[in-house]
Order: sequence, then C-alpha cells, then structure tokens
Amino acid sequence: MTTSTRGVDRTPAVLVLEDGRTFRGRAYGAVGATFGEAVFSTGMTGYQETLTDPSYHRQVVVMTAPHVGNTGVNDEDMESRKIWVAGYVVRDPARVPSNWRSTRSLDEELAAQGVVGISGIDTRALTRHLRERGAMRVGIFSGHALPDEGTMLAEVRQAPEMSGADLSAEVATTEAYVVPAIGEKKYTVAAVDLGIKGMTPHRMAERGIEVHVLPATATVEDVYAVNPDGVFFSNGPGDPATADHPVSVMRGVLERGTPLFGICFGNQILGRALGFGTFKLKYGHRGINQPVQDRTTGKVEVTAHNHGFAVDAPLDRVSDTPYGRAEVSHVCLNDNVVEGLQLLDRPAFSVQYHPEAAAGPHDAAYLFDRFTSLMSTASMEGQRA
Repeated sequence: MTTSTRGVDRTPAVLVLEDGRTFRGRAYGAVGATFGEAVFSTGMTGYQETLTDPSYHRQVVVMTAPHVGNTGVNDEDMESRKIWVAGYVVRDPARVPSNWRSTRSLDEELAAQGVVGISGIDTRALTRHLRERGAMRVGIFSGHALPDEGTMLAEVRQAPEMSGADLSAEVATTEAYVVPAIGEKKYTVAAVDLGIKGMTPHRMAERGIEVHVLPATATVEDVYAVNPDGVFFSNGPGDPATADHPVSVMRGVLERGTPLFGICFGNQILGRALGFGTFKLKYGHRGINQPVQDRTTGKVEVTAHNHGFAVDAPLDRVSDTPYGRAEVSHVCLNDNVVEGLQLLDRPAFSVQYHPEAAAGPHDAAYLFDRFTSLMSTASMEGQRA
C-alpha cells in the first residue's frame, strides 16, 4: 500500500476488480493505492468496530449502507489498536459527523492511519457484482497513484489471494497480557489471540473471568502455564487451512479435556482439529443481520458475522472424531452454512459468528454463559474426584 495525504472531495479515485470491472469515484481517507480482497458488509451501524476488527486484515470492505460516518469516530469503540482493513468503500460519506461522543471525522481517521478509500460509487451495483461473481482481489487508486487502466488491472492481479493466506500472527499480540475479572474472580481462561477483538475478553471479564491473552504462537505448554479453567480460541483473518499450529495446540487442549470455546476462526480451528475440512465461501458472511439457529434449543438468533471460510461438516448426523462424538450445533438459515460445533463427550464448543458483537446484536451473548457453565461443571467434577 502507498499513501499520502488526506483525500478531498474532488480528488479522483478508481476501484478496479480483478475481473476488470471498474468504478470511478472520489478519494476518501488517504490518497494513494491499496490492494486486498473485496468483501461487503451489511451492517448499518458499527463501522468503527468493523474497521478495527483484525479479522478484516488485507480486505477492502464495501459498506452496503449508503450513509457512513454519521457519528464520527471516538476513542472508546476501537476493537483493537488500529484500523486493519486494507481499504474502505462507501457511497455517501457524512460531510459533518454529529454525535456527542465523536472526537473527529471518519475521513480524518482513515487519513491519519493511512487507509486508502473511495466514495461516491454505486456500492449497490458493486455488492451485486460480488454476490454474482464472488469475493475477489481489488485495488483502489487515487491522486498521484492513478496509472492507466491496464496498469491498474495488472497490479490488482499480482496481489496475493486470500486462499492460502496465513495472517493470524500478523495481527495477534506479540506479548501475553491479562484482562482482570470484573468483580469477584471465578475462573482463569487462556485466550489464544488469532486476531482477538477487545470486546471478547471484556465479555468474559464481566462474568468473573480473568483472561490471559496469549500470542498466536503460544504452545500447549504456554497455555497450561497460566493454570486455566478454560481455553478460548479467538476470531482472526486468513485461510484456516494454513493454521496448522493453532490446530495442534487445540488438539492438545482437547486431549486434556479442558473446557474449550472458540469463535469465528476458532470455530474453523476446532473443525480442523476434529478432522473436518474447510472451504472458501463465494462471498462470505459479513454484517450484523445474519439469522442463525441454535439447533440445541431451536432458538433463532440475529447475529454478527465476519467470515469468508466455513467448516465442511455433516448437518444430518453426529460424527465420530478422535475426541468423541461431534455435531453441528448452529446453522445459518440463509444458506445452511455450519455456524457452530460441539463435542458430545468432552466440554468443547464453538460458533462461527461473533457473540461479543459490540455494536450489536446481542442475541448470542448467552454463549459466554455456556462457557462459564462448562468451567463450573468441570470444577465441581474435579472437586468430587
């Protein structure tokens, strides 16, 4: 990525997809050139949480909601230390943000962090194109970085693809840190950071859990060095087929029978650890209005998603794995994609979506209570033994 100063309304910008489709608009945020995988997000709110979600590393996010930036940017809603998206695409950016918590405009924040964006294009047409053709590589070019169209297309096609990308270590913490329990400490959890969002350990801390956040490179020995009552595997970017190290660590946890919970990338890691495959979705699930059924209760939840890969596990039967029986616990009602797994003979489960969803919805927050219940049961069984 190359960037310079903040874009202005009349600075020309061009978005080029790898299949040659081109959209012309105006620079938004930093001026320059950037490349990534074009994906769309259906959320009408929570753009600051989306931008700072490490799972969007190396992706150019297209917002389907036409008006973006209305509430500006604040210092409280960041999900991590920086903006991770590779580029940002909006139709009608707010000219003047209006919110009592706002400290600066979204345009200013994008420019300050060197994020190249484009505005004033038909994002509905772009979204329809991605739905029909699938997520693909894309480039945004503006100002001094605007070459001829043939050169732009060639540069886009030279950019790396998301399939085969191993990205967790690029976004995860390099040093372990602790998020203390809020109120009385009840449990200790080792959380393997594969791209964790700040709200995730906070949701656990609210339930009396002291969370030890560990780097993506953490070993089984590192996990058990904190004497955990439970182990958590976070969300994160990239292709789960490349995540051999986290899969190995998770298998070590499963062998010991420690209560285990994974979300998003962590769900794909559990799928691989159990022997299932993973595959790339055509255009993925991203946004805050995805209907998921919890098959263990029959309840339908409106949930927040951000995933371009999914687990290939049978929906119609219980599967035998090296760690006992496993079943698909949650499924997306739009397309029957696996949205959760659980073991029937060990205390381990996962979901593909985001139960911590800071911007909402909060239908799935109970999953943290389910994790707490697993640790409570394991603790009582340990006392009886």
